[in-house]
Parts: sequence; structure tokens; C-alpha cells
Amino acid sequence: MAHERADPPLQADERTTLTAFLDFQRATLALKCDGLTDDQLRERAVPPSSLSLLGILRHMADVEHNWFRPVLGAEEMATIFAPDMNWEAAFRDVDTASVSAAFDIWRAECEHSRVLVAAAPNLEAGGPRGSGGNKPFSLRWVLTHMIEEYARHNGHADLLRERLDGSTGT
Repeated sequence: MAHERADPPLQADERTTLTAFLDFQRATLALKCDGLTDDQLRERAVPPSSLSLLGILRHMADVEHNWFRPVLGAEEMATIFAPDMNWEAAFRDVDTASVSAAFDIWRAECEHSRVLVAAAPNLEAGGPRGSGGNKPFSLRWVLTHMIEEYARHNGHADLLRERLDGSTGT
């Protein structure tokens, strides 16, 4: 499945710039996974690390779910791929995980995040994260954190992809 990636605008307001950079990072992860088999997506290609492209994708679905929904949607934190809030499980439990289900869930979480962001009145909007949290996060902070989170894992994805099939760039 071919993925398109749009460059963020060179001149735009802050909200447009932040959301465009986040979508660019999301599209980069999709491109890193594009054209690989399910087995390649599951492969832990850079030992001793246990990271795989599928694990990163599953982790990012959990991250999308647990930043945008609690902060902008007032939902409790909940995991998709990380039982008992064990974040490592999303990375670790990939051997028999459904690749197509993981992509569907990740895409749905990204879309739900976009809807929540679009509904927020401004970048100062937000709220606490989780039942025990009383410190509010702003949309600005969450968008910036998400860009950072994707960028870090896209760096990992670069190494994994190059090790899997020699592909570099994008």
C-alpha cells in the first residue's frame, strides 16, 4: 500500500504548523512500513534491541490513544496493546499479532486524534491525563510531544528498515 506524505507548510499559523508536522511524522512511520511483509514488520532486526516496526506502530497507537483521548476528550487512560498499562507489551508481543488489525487501529486512533484536535477551541485547551493526574496539559504541549515521540521512533524505524531490506531515506 503506497503512502503519501505532504511537507508541512513553510508559512502558517502555529496550529496548522504543529498539526502538519505531526501528520508528516505519522506518514513517515507508514512509509517506513510500506512494502514489507508481515514477517518483516514483526522482525526484531537490530539486536539486541527488541524493537520491530510492528511494535513501534502498535506503541504509537497506544500513544495516540493515551494522549489525545484523556487530555482533549476527558477519557480515562486505557491501553490497546499494552495490558495493565505495561507499555513494553506493545513492542514485545508481536510474534502472532495481526498486522492488518494493528494498522487499522493505528489509523483509527490517528483519525480520532485529528477529530479531537479540530474540535479544540485553541492550543491552550486541554486537561489532565489519567485519573490520578491533576496537572493539565495543553493541546500545544501534546502536539509538540507527539511530534517528538514520532520523530524518535521514526529514527528507530529508519534503522530497522535499512537492516530489513537496505532501504534508506524517506
